[in-house]
Amino acid sequence: MNAVGARRPGINYGNHSTGTALHMPDDARPTYRGVMPGDSKSLPPVARHIFSETFGHHFEARAFAEFCDAAYGPQGTMVADLGNPQIHWRIAEAGHEIIGYARVRPLAIQAPNPREGAMELHQLYVLPAWHGKGVGEALMRWAIEVARGHGAPEFYLAVFEHNERAKRFYAKHGFSEVGTYPFVLGGRTYEDRLWRRPL
Repeated sequence: MNAVGARRPGINYGNHSTGTALHMPDDARPTYRGVMPGDSKSLPPVARHIFSETFGHHFEARAFAEFCDAAYGPQGTMVADLGNPQIHWRIAEAGHEIIGYARVRPLAIQAPNPREGAMELHQLYVLPAWHGKGVGEALMRWAIEVARGHGAPEFYLAVFEHNERAKRFYAKHGFSEVGTYPFVLGGRTYEDRLWRRPL
């Protein structure tokens, strides 16, 4: 489930605060890099914030919190994935604070008749204060080049069915809908939309 382009009313970081640049300084300029050892502590709270702000109001609060703990907690899947050499990361920063990221991996979601070697844009998240500033565009260009560089014949992603702004963003970058993908949270199954881009 990708969050690009979705914007919902803000929430507080609470115990997950990292001092991240929620508001854009007038003179801020994004920079981009790969992952570093310290990202296992600094990236998950940012990812959790964006995910919660974008999708939290769609789900029951306790089930959603448990899902986020499993995904973004200290022992969560994001921390494990940061050490996985098959998963590729790009971090966007402003003033040394994380403002977005992208994660590319070999295709793991269920796709209809995927070609061998296909890859997946697993996440592309940008803080709402940075929407429309070119950060998502830069992360997408990087993600496509990573997939091409690994010889992938096609590139997939899953997007929340009601995230219309994200769909417009993906369509602009050559993706089109090819099916649905089950997303399970709190024992319930939801339908994400599966999109594909030939490379």
